[in-house]
Amino acid sequence: MGRYRIPFNKPSLVGSEMEYVRQAAEAPRLGGNGPFTQKCEQLLEALLGVDRCLLTASGTDALGMAALLLDVKAGDEIVVPAFTFPSTVNAFASRGARPVFIDIRPDTLNMDESRLEALLTPNTKALVPVHYAGVGCEMDTIMDIASAHGVAVVEDNAHGLFAEYREQPLGTFGILAAQSFHETKNLTCGEGGALLISDDASIDRAEFLIEKGTDRRRFQRGQVPAYTWVEVGSSNPPSEIQAAFLYGQLEQRQCVQERRRQIFERYEALLRPHAETLGLQLPTVPLHCVQSYHMFYVVLPTEALRDRAIRAMKDKEILSVFHYMPLHLSAVGRRYGAQRCPVTESVSSRLLRLPFYVTLSAGEQEEVVEALLAAVSAVRASE
Repeated sequence: MGRYRIPFNKPSLVGSEMEYVRQAAEAPRLGGNGPFTQKCEQLLEALLGVDRCLLTASGTDALGMAALLLDVKAGDEIVVPAFTFPSTVNAFASRGARPVFIDIRPDTLNMDESRLEALLTPNTKALVPVHYAGVGCEMDTIMDIASAHGVAVVEDNAHGLFAEYREQPLGTFGILAAQSFHETKNLTCGEGGALLISDDASIDRAEFLIEKGTDRRRFQRGQVPAYTWVEVGSSNPPSEIQAAFLYGQLEQRQCVQERRRQIFERYEALLRPHAETLGLQLPTVPLHCVQSYHMFYVVLPTEALRDRAIRAMKDKEILSVFHYMPLHLSAVGRRYGAQRCPVTESVSSRLLRLPFYVTLSAGEQEEVVEALLAAVSAVRASE
């Protein structure tokens, strides 16, 4: 990453992170569920309106806890987009569930809700919508289908913290949702996540699971005289160092989101005049959605053109990236049977993500766009 003048991502200090880290380091204990952990959880609960928020060591850990809370087991089926990161599927497949891959919409690149009902069987345990790029899936339809069939909804909201669908925060529709605070996310602590719980009945058990299967949190609150093993659990909380850093970022959430909005809108303004002529598909944000400004991507006409654009930017020391490889075509995905997701296959081969971080300057954005347009224009002119 260091050899690029304009990297794909660059985490930044935006507030009091280092002062809070110092305070945490000087405190009597550094383990999970200390004062900064509790501050982060309480702030997210208040901002999102969920029953409970539990900080985790990663978004992957949050998804894993969701699978445990749903008692996912061999024979269960989980409907999940083919266009997502493997963590979304690993949480459920690791417990024996069979992923059923659903294709994506060609506009928002989210789960295609029109294909959903046909994929459900008596073995369907949960639906896992992924809010790609922080733009909400069509949650009205998804929740109606889930309710009609009696299946749970677990949102993978790694991209979508503080985004909204019809004025409701993403991550608050399903009974459970996972957040990520990985270094590439809008707000970060390097590695980190959160499990959002919108189901009172799951709170106690979630607290047992996150604390190695013990009722330690009840003990800390003075509810029991000693804590003991009450559930098969794990150790999922982040350290106080991570929570302290995250709290400093969360305090500056409005400034961060505003800066990312400016960056997104500048990319849009620079590229929109050329999109139709050059065959570029830019992000779609429906009017009933408020996005999180997590990324800016371009879908190019062909894979060869996408790859040429990546090389052209690398020549100028600019790092752009592509993702995701279609999960249903991966070595692991093929084990679950032949599944067709043509939109995923097409988009995956042509999508390009542009550099996006809060200190990205207007001049640097112009360099990125200039390199991209030059590569595409050169190919178009030779056709």
